[in-house]
Amino acid sequence: MNLDECYRILELSQGASLAQVKSAYRRLARRYHPDVNPGDRTAHEKFILLQQAYEKLGRAGSTRPTPVKSEPQTRPPQTPPPLSAFDIELKHASYRQLQEFLKYRCYQRAISLVEGLARRLPQDAEVRQWQAVTYQCWARQLIRDRQPQAAREYLHRALKADPDNRSLWQAVEKDFRTLDRLYGKAI
Repeated sequence: MNLDECYRILELSQGASLAQVKSAYRRLARRYHPDVNPGDRTAHEKFILLQQAYEKLGRAGSTRPTPVKSEPQTRPPQTPPPLSAFDIELKHASYRQLQEFLKYRCYQRAISLVEGLARRLPQDAEVRQWQAVTYQCWARQLIRDRQPQAAREYLHRALKADPDNRSLWQAVEKDFRTLDRLYGKAI
């Protein structure tokens, strides 16, 4: 495996910094980790490739001389633009409606609502969290309805919607264990 392949596997452009390599590895490792994808041979193989690419780029980065910068290039963290008054009101009204949908287990309506809101406000962390929670609630209902394949798909969607939410990861891992216990890893 050459360095170009390593960058491609980690979904990075050539010459990415070590910090970018680490960040990409963590993100993809969460997506393809065998514990999150039990029984998925493709995900397991992708995870192994990720590890190999990360290790190779890590070694290459430690032996590569660091370029001398003439002036520091620090960028302030990118914050999403502030929401308009209309978007704020839309968000609050949607949240109230979402709570009602979840309370009465109208999961398909809740999913439609939150996906539309996520398209309208893609940078909003709260909306991503609501989306993840909605997917997880629907997945739990699918587990109760004995639909393990669909439940597994929506658990993956929950993790993809809000990948930095640790408590969500823990809850979803618990749901995956429940699926494995009830239906085995072969689903």
